Amino acid sequence: MPEQTFWGDQTDPRGVRPGDTEQERPDAEPEPEPEPPKRKRDPYLDNVKFILIALVVIGHSLVPTLGADSAKTLYIFVYTFHMPLFVLISGYLSRNFWNSNAKTNKLVDTFLVPYVIVEVGYAALRFALGQKWSLTIIDPAWLNWYLLALLFWRLSTPVWKRMKYPIPVAIAIYLFAGFSQISGDFSMDRFFGLMPFFVIGLVMQPEHFEMLNRRWIKILSAVVLLAAAAVAVLIAPKASLKPFYYKNSYQDMDLSWWMGLGVRTGLLVCALAMCFAVLALIPRKETWYSDLGTRTLYCYLLHGVPVLIAKEMGWLEFPWLYGPLGVLAISASCFALAIVLCLPETRTVFKWVLEPRLTWLYRRPSREVKR
Repeated sequence: MPEQTFWGDQTDPRGVRPGDTEQERPDAEPEPEPEPPKRKRDPYLDNVKFILIALVVIGHSLVPTLGADSAKTLYIFVYTFHMPLFVLISGYLSRNFWNSNAKTNKLVDTFLVPYVIVEVGYAALRFALGQKWSLTIIDPAWLNWYLLALLFWRLSTPVWKRMKYPIPVAIAIYLFAGFSQISGDFSMDRFFGLMPFFVIGLVMQPEHFEMLNRRWIKILSAVVLLAAAAVAVLIAPKASLKPFYYKNSYQDMDLSWWMGLGVRTGLLVCALAMCFAVLALIPRKETWYSDLGTRTLYCYLLHGVPVLIAKEMGWLEFPWLYGPLGVLAISASCFALAIVLCLPETRTVFKWVLEPRLTWLYRRPSREVKR
């Protein structure tokens, strides 16, 4: 409430008589500077995050129909860039992660605690659907790998920020990791497989995103995505899907060492080209889905429930789904599901599980004692 509406005409909180000004009083205390207004949230990254989370749901739902070339084509197109771009954005948003106690606390609040809860929840769901009970906390189930991988990427952030050439180092690690059959425990396979994208995001600055906001780049980006779609159509009938998961070793993919290096290098280049093309084409102004992009965590962790039920019940195996019409139907349904899971009502229902407030677990930041 403004002071003039609370205090009368006879005095004010600083004891200045009506008609006087503080400059006329030699003993008047300087008026404190007003607090800077809160910076409005940039809708651009929220637009990006919603588009990506919708693609995540679509990709997971296409798995039962991958026997059809049309489904496999879209699957390859999406999997080439959607998780790399998600990881790149995560790296960009992690630049100042260690500068805030509140953000540091989220390592437990929004990673470890939800990870354990989701692991147990999906194990119970699979058991209820007739599968054998299986719960291995160190080996993340299905989509839960991202929480652990992001946790370790963020823990490694101070190391990358001290390096002179973080991107070449990350790419070298990514390439040489293919020589080893890295276990999936603690998401180490994905941690190394998608590492370059996190580090690239970590070193990016706002001006780099602005560079993409040029007409000729937007035109070039549309051409890049059309070319990528054409390549996906050509390679879908015979291509192996293993490279697109960014986790398999060269031996697992039945590739020689030099072919493995070539495949990983080519995939990295293609993924980055598609990532920047998508970033260039997504609207920068506020849209109807900007607000939905602020709650993608809920969609990511919860969409597996209806998708897993649909798979186990055979709802994604109807013959008419094996074709372009089926791909369109699955994509539209999953887009609608992504909208529902990003609604504020969904957050209200599940916030206590996926974003617990564990303030009792942390020490309060120390304050200097004024003398």
